[in-house]
Amino acid sequence: MIEPTLALQTAIRILLVGKQDVTKLVPADHIRSGSTRPDKKPCIIMSDGNTALHGQDYSSQRTAWVYLDLHIWTLDAGQDAAKKIAGVVTAALDKWNLAIEGGYCDHFKVTASRFPRDPNPAYGHGVLSVEALIRWIV
Repeated sequence: MIEPTLALQTAIRILLVGKQDVTKLVPADHIRSGSTRPDKKPCIIMSDGNTALHGQDYSSQRTAWVYLDLHIWTLDAGQDAAKKIAGVVTAALDKWNLAIEGGYCDHFKVTASRFPRDPNPAYGHGVLSVEALIRWIV
């Protein structure tokens, strides 16, 4: 398995680009990982995130909690558009077992949403925080 944060980012992207409700609002090629303000809007950018490793058991099974943020950006559509996209993304991620390449996702949920104001009022910005418990065999 690749690093758990990358595995979670990949699984989330696959799920989101497969949901027509999401891609009606955000083109599939505007859903990606990264750490900068986007050049294309609207978009969803997944942060680098972080991983809290929990070691391994007798069968070489490892587990880790993975936390990351999904940043939603709009341009010339305001905060309401960012909130609408956040709602659609939350619904798309709700109650789905994520398919993790080379492992399993035993727990996944959206834990928080925030809508910070950008200094430039033309931009809408939302942040969804997610957590997952990932398990894999080494």
